[in-house]
Amino acid sequence: MLGTLITSKTRIKLLLKFFLNANNTGYLKNLEQEFEDSSNGIRVELNKFEEAGLLNSESVGNKKVFKANQKHPLFKDIHSIILKYTGIDQIIEKVITKLGNVKLVYLGGQLAKGIDSQVISLIIIGNIDMSYLDLLVSKAEPILNKKVEYKIINEEEYLISFDRTILDDCFLVWNSDNSL
Repeated sequence: MLGTLITSKTRIKLLLKFFLNANNTGYLKNLEQEFEDSSNGIRVELNKFEEAGLLNSESVGNKKVFKANQKHPLFKDIHSIILKYTGIDQIIEKVITKLGNVKLVYLGGQLAKGIDSQVISLIIIGNIDMSYLDLLVSKAEPILNKKVEYKIINEEEYLISFDRTILDDCFLVWNSDNSL
């Protein structure tokens, strides 16, 4: 879908990297290794995004580090498009909202790092019916054409003994107070 609108594979990778999880940062050499692409092509796209105000940059040592500009008027729209592209919006709509007592949902794995993946990895905090979750996931996967992996943490465990460092490489995609 996105590939027909945006023909540059590098541009799509950059959109995923910076607009799926706005906390992601990257610099040229790091992105070159991550994308397995030429530094010149990446540099050209980074410069275009920065000139358009979609990315901010700062110098850290001898590196120019880029990050999404969350204050840009199009940030929320681009973020929404990327959620749709990855299928996360469908997971929220077709699975999470129907489970009942879900408090928090975190996205982990490759997608949380802004790398396209055929697997959506979730950490779900709440007290839910596992068999119903399995049924919903089995219905959602063919629609998304992606595998959905999940780890369930009950509310008591999360509040008392859960090691929150597991969430360091994840980001919050839904909470019971307000969704995306």
